[in-house]
Amino acid sequence: MSELKEPSYIGHRKRLKQKYEQNGIKGWLDYEILEFILFYAIPRKDTKLIAKRLLSKFKTIRGILDADRKEIESVKGISKNSALFLKLLKDIFVFYMEQNIHERDLLSSPKLVYDYLKSELKGLADEEFKMMFLDSRNQLISMESLKNGTVNRVIVFPRKIVERALYNHAVGVIIAHNHPSGSIEPSVEDQNITETIKEALNTVDIKLLDHIIIGGNEYFSFKENRIVIEKN
Repeated sequence: MSELKEPSYIGHRKRLKQKYEQNGIKGWLDYEILEFILFYAIPRKDTKLIAKRLLSKFKTIRGILDADRKEIESVKGISKNSALFLKLLKDIFVFYMEQNIHERDLLSSPKLVYDYLKSELKGLADEEFKMMFLDSRNQLISMESLKNGTVNRVIVFPRKIVERALYNHAVGVIIAHNHPSGSIEPSVEDQNITETIKEALNTVDIKLLDHIIIGGNEYFSFKENRIVIEKN
């Protein structure tokens, strides 16, 4: 009786793992990186074709990680478990970025702040609002989110930010939200709510340090553009 032949993808997986062990992923094509990632979520299939299907739909690995889980599941060969695994990768990356901004002077490290906020807010289907509470050394005390929804429609918004700033014993606050449309242009409502939040924080001697809008791969800083918040 002849021996069962090993599926061809088994040998391919071994070769790709050896390639990674020797040189990492430098110089790899996007589909190679993605099929390697999928090894750990899809154990008994050739993941190259699945990787190419994902890239065909979402264009880039970033686009895949930013996509809604249900959209990822719509790709042939991707199960709920595989989609959850890909979303976990994004969440781990965001967690890594968040750890990186602790114990840093965030006003002196603006790129860290923008990179973190982009990793957290880019690609979300709904508008979300973030609050970063800073101490007297401009180091992060904590970061919190308010419920999704259009910023200017959240009636308790300024009061809630003041409450959370006092609770965290903050000296300064950075606020941020995303524009799901991809535009970074601040609306009149964005400007008005920024002014209202700034004034509300001033009543308790806490400074609004910046309001950042994330849209696509870009950001808009109220501080940098001297809108409502003056650049130091």
